[in-house]
Amino acid sequence: MFEVLTVKEALNTIADAVKNTEGKKEDIELSMALGRVTAEDTFSAAVVPHFSRSNMDGFAVRAQDTFGASEGMPAFLEVKDEVLMGRSPSGDINSGETMKISTGGMLPESADSVLMLEHAEELDEKMIAAYRPVAPGENVILKGEDLKEGELILGKNHTLRPQDIGALAAAGVVKVVVYRVPRVAVISTGDELVPPEEEPLPGQIRDVNSCALAAAIQSVGAHPLLFGIVKDEAPDLMEAIERAREEASLILISGGSSVGTRDVTAKVIDELGDPGVLIHGISIRPGKPTIFGMVDTTPIFGLSGNPVSALVTFDLFVAPVILKQRGMNPLEVIQLKIRAKISRNIPSSQGREDYIRVNLETDEKGQAWAVPVFGKSGLITTLVEAQGMVRISQNKEGIEKGEEVEVVLYS
Repeated sequence: MFEVLTVKEALNTIADAVKNTEGKKEDIELSMALGRVTAEDTFSAAVVPHFSRSNMDGFAVRAQDTFGASEGMPAFLEVKDEVLMGRSPSGDINSGETMKISTGGMLPESADSVLMLEHAEELDEKMIAAYRPVAPGENVILKGEDLKEGELILGKNHTLRPQDIGALAAAGVVKVVVYRVPRVAVISTGDELVPPEEEPLPGQIRDVNSCALAAAIQSVGAHPLLFGIVKDEAPDLMEAIERAREEASLILISGGSSVGTRDVTAKVIDELGDPGVLIHGISIRPGKPTIFGMVDTTPIFGLSGNPVSALVTFDLFVAPVILKQRGMNPLEVIQLKIRAKISRNIPSSQGREDYIRVNLETDEKGQAWAVPVFGKSGLITTLVEAQGMVRISQNKEGIEKGEEVEVVLYS
């Protein structure tokens, strides 16, 4: 007989069980890498930039030729040539000489700085007056200043952003090693279920959870595999799980997790292999009948058939496993939150965590208020109407009207 665990105990149990289920790796093109997670350290294949270049429009100079220059006593420099974009300079500059240069242009070898256009006056085609001094290195990016060859660009387990992909391209890295996108199987159980496209008969309901969970899976960067509706019979569920294990790194079973004679999910997980069921019941509302187990290295969750319960427990317990398989640290994933005051008293039972759906309203003083959206866990529209969720900890007997709470916003 399983003891109902607290949310913290359940999360620790799941974390311990999946610590060795790191995702597989693959090489992908940079153009397809946004949002993926690096599976190895990535190093620069070249120096960046590979030549010293101007960071301003102006004149490439030797800094010492401008020392002491001012409005009243300018330094006069001979314009030797112009550096054309995408080409090497036609030669070098000697003391007292300069070359006109654009932003990104390659510096002549002896130039160590750039005098900005606005600080110079072109007296004719061959002579400028410099009205202020420049320091060595001013307005230039030196060769290798951005990256050295072999320098670490991105560490392992880094989620790739547009700027990261740009840095890799600059360094000549055209492919990157990332974790594969986890494939998550969804199996719906229940003799009463019909596909969403069918008209349900009396006593039947449409399969909401397959679609809702598939969307939730995609929202955390994984790929859903829908295995359809399975009857509440152990052989049927066992066959579906075995098929799912061949294709997926994680399996979700919707329904069949309530206590009762038709509860076959836990039995099937135990029969499929060790270590079997590790959690059967969590002290949470909604979501108490949640099941978690492992068959070899495959995590399997049994979620409630109630859509609200299934989605709440997905966010709390399933999403961290998917993020880990993607190579991410779930604790580092940023959740959007806001502080607000609760608009009414909300009772709760000690020893159980409650998750309350809320809307947000702002009064004339600019105070944000969290307004509860009440409804049973089978009513999916309560989630549609809500903008976020408020957690009541297991040590509290509720929250009082006007009490400040933290609202986790739905994305």
